[in-house]
Amino acid sequence: MLKCRDLVRVASDYLDGELDWRQRLSVWTHLAICGHCRTFLGNLRATTALMRGHSDNRAREALVRRIDERVAEALARAEDPP
Repeated sequence: MLKCRDLVRVASDYLDGELDWRQRLSVWTHLAICGHCRTFLGNLRATTALMRGHSDNRAREALVRRIDERVAEALARAEDPP
């Protein structure tokens, strides 16, 4: 079963249509039961649309990956307090 931190790691790839059918099924299953992740994904989708609508430039892929990793790390720390 996909956990919230796992969904965060694949959210951008999911929105970009880069996941295989098994990964998409895992995301759909998780979203069916997790309102927080549905909200997160909706916010990510809206932010992405807003950024695309106001910029002709695309962020470098390496930068996007680093941002995704940092968000995932922050969420993992929030889920697993010391």
